[in-house]
Amino acid sequence: MKASEFFVSTLKEAPADAEVVSHQLMTRAGMIKKLGAGVYTYMPMGLRVIQKVTNIVREEMNRAGAVELTMPVIQPAELWQETGRFDSMGPELLRIKDRHDRDFVVQPTSEEVVTDIARQSLRSYKQLPKNLYQIQTKFRDERRPRFGLMRGREFIMKDAYSFDRDADAAKQSYEKMATAYRAIFDRFGLSYRAVAADSGAIGGDLSEEFQVIAATGEDAIVYCPTSDYAANMEKAEALAPKGNAPAPTQAMVCTPTPGKSTCADVAGLLGLELTQTIKSLVLATNPVVDGVEAAEPQIWLLLLRGDHDMNEVKVGKLAVFGNGFRFATVPEIEATFGCQPGYLGPVNTLKPVHVIVDREVAVMSDWVCGANQPDHHYTGVNWGRDLPLPSMVEDIRNVVAGDASPDGKGVLAIERGIEVGQIFYFGTKYSEALNATVDDGQGGKTPVHMGSHGIGVSRLLGAIIEASHDDKGIIWPEGVTPFHCGIVNLKQGDEAADAACDGLYSALTNAGLEPLYDDRKERAGGKFATMDLIGLPWRITVGPRGLKNGVVEVTSRRSGVSEEMTPEAAVAKVAAIYAAL
Repeated sequence: MKASEFFVSTLKEAPADAEVVSHQLMTRAGMIKKLGAGVYTYMPMGLRVIQKVTNIVREEMNRAGAVELTMPVIQPAELWQETGRFDSMGPELLRIKDRHDRDFVVQPTSEEVVTDIARQSLRSYKQLPKNLYQIQTKFRDERRPRFGLMRGREFIMKDAYSFDRDADAAKQSYEKMATAYRAIFDRFGLSYRAVAADSGAIGGDLSEEFQVIAATGEDAIVYCPTSDYAANMEKAEALAPKGNAPAPTQAMVCTPTPGKSTCADVAGLLGLELTQTIKSLVLATNPVVDGVEAAEPQIWLLLLRGDHDMNEVKVGKLAVFGNGFRFATVPEIEATFGCQPGYLGPVNTLKPVHVIVDREVAVMSDWVCGANQPDHHYTGVNWGRDLPLPSMVEDIRNVVAGDASPDGKGVLAIERGIEVGQIFYFGTKYSEALNATVDDGQGGKTPVHMGSHGIGVSRLLGAIIEASHDDKGIIWPEGVTPFHCGIVNLKQGDEAADAACDGLYSALTNAGLEPLYDDRKERAGGKFATMDLIGLPWRITVGPRGLKNGVVEVTSRRSGVSEEMTPEAAVAKVAAIYAAL
């Protein structure tokens, strides 16, 4: 493609709302244009990358035995009502009505639709296994879309759905997808980790996220450098400390702490380590008895060490919160503890509360907590003396670097990552709800076992850029670059230079490659800046001076190293690079 014929729409400056590098560079490189909050047009340059990414994903999915289809973007609400997700999913699910006042949803994912296909089409276990996938536009009404394609509302996703006879067969399909995903991300040249993950709204207990390693990543990846253990922050277990709480050495004293309401401030005032303080978090549930929600909420007090943070996913999985929880309101807190937040603790509450203690807190002694009165904290608090031994001890915190690895093979480290894919096995959750069954070969019916396997195709563009860029612009891996090679004519209108560029363009095209020939009447510096910004892995520079010696310049975008060679050798070099992919 010649630049004069292509739609090159680069910008010198990124828009003010572009917070991360990928958003800035995609906008500046003319890959995307914002239409609305979290909604973008894929411009010709960006679309070419999307197509390259899609082709790789499609090739590896087909190689893994999956079969492609396309399901509607707009889906009837009846299917979602059958599974209960029409009501249970939050405002991220965009609900719409047609002219007949019938409810529909704009698909964020397609478990319901694909399960409906299965219940209509799969009759016998002999038809299994099956894996159906699509590469399709999705929509999730994010409260705060940001970071360009990294967290948009409309996005492109590959979602695959596996159907198997039983749990053992389903786990084989799961492993096949895990292998396919590794092949996909390897072809992108990405540094990534596969980490154990929580299944979230889709459900199930077996799940892995594929995280691209990037300093700007939103997600914390927990791993053990001396073993194969890896998990996301939601899933990573904080092991219980060994041994019991040390014997008390202090008396419990109600100590003035004027104006000091945070653990850090209290520790600073008292000259203590933050690890000696206790953080109090108050949750509420509204129990349902005989289908009627109780008027009075149940209040739960969660105790964590002052330097630790609550893990909401872990808390939500506790049996006592099977119907969900919420943070208690200030009036509820005041009615239960007798004071406002900031000075709360488990000692001498105004009303009885249910206490849940983190594993670390359960073995602490001589600790500090709120005294349930303004400007005061208790010091020297101990289990078994000042309070009954805790009856509910749970893992409710985020792990931190240096914690023991759950596999017992070292300590944990944490790095940042960008989630680009996830695989789930969720059993019969959807097949039972939608009555998707097959003959089991013994005269009965059995619900099919399912898995869901997604890759954020459009998000991958952002992840690749976050992991591969410099101060000049994007650095595309060869497998997904919008054009295989750039050709820069240093002196447009020079007969020899024009002829050499035309010859290179034809030779590269005939070799099955896609070059971008910058034939625009622009200064050479501007052409170089454009090529660096859009990030083509290889550039061939043609100028009158080099041609007098029979050579052109071949430059690697990644290394910046340039090499002079004949035009024929330049074509052969670039062709060989891509032939090896």
